[in-house]
Amino acid sequence: MKKLGLATALLLAMTGAQAYQAEVQGTVGYYDAELNDGNYNVGAQGTYYFKDIDTSKGPLAEAAFLNQASNISAGYNFGQLSADINRSVTVGGTTVAINEELDVEQHSYGVKGETYIPTNVVPVYASASYNHSKTDAKNSFTAQNIQADDSGDRYALELGALVAPNFLVAVGYTSATEKDSFDTFNILNNGLMSASMEARSIDSDQDAITARTKYVGPIDGTNMSLGFEAGIVYGEDTLYNLKTDLYLTPKFSVGASYAEGSYKSQTLPASATGVNVNYFVTPAIGLGMSYVYANGENGANDAQLGGVNAKFRF
Repeated sequence: MKKLGLATALLLAMTGAQAYQAEVQGTVGYYDAELNDGNYNVGAQGTYYFKDIDTSKGPLAEAAFLNQASNISAGYNFGQLSADINRSVTVGGTTVAINEELDVEQHSYGVKGETYIPTNVVPVYASASYNHSKTDAKNSFTAQNIQADDSGDRYALELGALVAPNFLVAVGYTSATEKDSFDTFNILNNGLMSASMEARSIDSDQDAITARTKYVGPIDGTNMSLGFEAGIVYGEDTLYNLKTDLYLTPKFSVGASYAEGSYKSQTLPASATGVNVNYFVTPAIGLGMSYVYANGENGANDAQLGGVNAKFRF
């Protein structure tokens, strides 16, 4: 009987015939630009929901949002940046070409909590997060150009409401102690370019006001749904971002995104366009792929970023 019960539980988990209350996600990304020699990031996120998630309400990717499920998450991301730097130095009237290597490791980790509170008017939403980033320079040249072993904290608060069914409007405040303080959850869920552009927009101002909307709803007369997100980050500069997903079935979706910052940077692109595909093999196992092209302006190099992720729910 014990073996039969274990087999039944395993079958239910694989087919998704039962609700889930926890999710684990793994992410691997790659960054390719003319300047860079080899760059990648790997990360993981775990989320616990305070109630069972009903997966029958719409797209599986948005099950938690559609259930207004309060939760707590923890995440970690590791990034490696290497680049060959060619520069010229003039000494005594003689110009000498010098080739040097940039080598940086970047660690980000964080915790985040979200809650949905029913009221007599509309459901209220609130979130709070803390992230810590550590930049570790690996050679003397890098240390001369980047503040070696730089550590930065980031705190963020959001308040909002579901002003219509599955339509969230939220505003927030973010405080970042260093310009390289990244949002771990932004890296893991939206990619390294999104998080980098956000950090660059806040930059030395250290404080930012944020606003965003999110909507997920069915397309009448079909089995499909549509998701839409829009946001703004107002710090030292301003960042705008848009994202939309078409859920062809509850399991399968294709999406596109666009982000643009008002900053003028010679190292980071100011605009990025992305596409993504997500598919749930079962309601408990999801796979995803993404691609982003970042347009270099003001001296910055163009960049291409790819990523894959896997989600497991139980």
